[in-house]
Amino acid sequence: MAGGFVGGDAGKRAELYEGRITSYFILACVVGSLGGSLFGYDLGVSGGVTSMDDFLKEFFPSVYRRKQAHLHETDYCKYDNQILTLFTSSLYFAGLVSTFGASYVTRKYGRRISIMGGALSFFLGGAINAAALNIFMLIVGRILLGVGIGFGNQAVPLYLSEIAPPKIRGAVNQLFQLTTCLGIIVADIINYFIEQLHPWGWRLSLGLAMVPATLMFVGGIFLPETPNSLVEQGKLDKARKILEKVRGTTKVDAEFEDLKEASDAARAVKHPFRNLLKPKNRPQLIIGALGIPAFQQLSGMNSILFYAPVIFQSLGMGSGASLYSSIITSSMLVLGALVSMSVVDRLGRRFLFIEAGVQMISSMVVVAVTLALKFGRGVELPKDLAIVLVVAICAFVVAYGWSWGPLGWLVPSEIFPLETRSAGQSMVVCVNLFFTAGIAQCFLAMLCHLRYGVFILFAGLIVIMSLFIILLLPETKQVPIEEMSHLWEKHWFWKSIVCRLDSDRQETPRLHQLFR
Repeated sequence: MAGGFVGGDAGKRAELYEGRITSYFILACVVGSLGGSLFGYDLGVSGGVTSMDDFLKEFFPSVYRRKQAHLHETDYCKYDNQILTLFTSSLYFAGLVSTFGASYVTRKYGRRISIMGGALSFFLGGAINAAALNIFMLIVGRILLGVGIGFGNQAVPLYLSEIAPPKIRGAVNQLFQLTTCLGIIVADIINYFIEQLHPWGWRLSLGLAMVPATLMFVGGIFLPETPNSLVEQGKLDKARKILEKVRGTTKVDAEFEDLKEASDAARAVKHPFRNLLKPKNRPQLIIGALGIPAFQQLSGMNSILFYAPVIFQSLGMGSGASLYSSIITSSMLVLGALVSMSVVDRLGRRFLFIEAGVQMISSMVVVAVTLALKFGRGVELPKDLAIVLVVAICAFVVAYGWSWGPLGWLVPSEIFPLETRSAGQSMVVCVNLFFTAGIAQCFLAMLCHLRYGVFILFAGLIVIMSLFIILLLPETKQVPIEEMSHLWEKHWFWKSIVCRLDSDRQETPRLHQLFR
């Protein structure tokens, strides 16, 4: 559970950790993981609402008229409207900015307060969007939703990683991804049925975002703070009591000592963001804070989730059929998350990343070739080819669902030491949301101008992503967080950086003695 470059006896003590799965621990995991449902519900609902005729007529009449002109034809450019995409991407730009405030709150006041604050902001955003009378109200509501997601995505993965025992940390952390996937599929199902409620169905879809926010806020009242955070705040007695309660045993001396040592190291760091840039944290910065969160979005997955109804409508399917197809793809995402939870702590992170890379590249090539042959010529797509596209997209989604989806949050949350963990997670969320917003804002324009080439572009990016994992990421399965530093010392590439820095630090006092 602990984290940090605590050195010495920490690695030995990790073998002495004791505990069992308690009902208190399960409650903490269930309530904590609800943060993913906020993110997931918005991913699902925004794409569905932007394909609803009533919503388009109310706020984007020019897009509605263009859509009606190509109602039964394939057309890459039906929904290419920057204000419409700003409705989606404004949330992620807001989340990007708010995550830095969330880092301060998470470190100073705890993970639990950040989770509850995110839930409150998300609730207000859902209420304003449901009552929106103009585009300004829509954007304000989206900004509040973005603040909620910025706080939730910053705190929840940290919370789950810190409260979980090392042997099942992967599966526990992936509850965040599972609830994200469930939020997406619930949103798709709601959109499918609510689309029939004219002319206010879209208001209900947007307003129901208040439900998971309420559950998360109320649950947060009963949520225990993580022992890591309590130790970091100097509340040692309370931290020990929570640790004993979560582990179901009073024999927590080894783990508690590691927590205190990691906290001492963390307190010595006055500027965590500046410390994150130091050479000793180079592997975590490049892999966890920059590489993985950026590549998670550059896979093209969230673009497919945002605009699945739009994509399927552009394929010539009706509005209802497109939402139904979105439910299918969202179900694949849930299936992938369940598979990942069951095997991630046995097969490891690298295996899932690499296998999924091959599957995702193959799927994108199939989609691109199919679209290159038949799509965008002003005719309705043949049914057999439409089925091929849906199957290829499902294969892509399920592979993402057991790899970059959950592991994109798991790996960064487990490799940062405690002294930079909150700042590191803020960087993760910031980079993730920056690329999420950028892709969301650009995808429909890219689809319009690059046509099938956009999927070739994503396939090429996935090749680069897979090579990044193969070359730079060591296996982290079942490794206690406080032992992560040893992985870099043994890695073929990172050891030349980390070990050289260690030797330089040891050599400096000797030089001072020689020249005294």
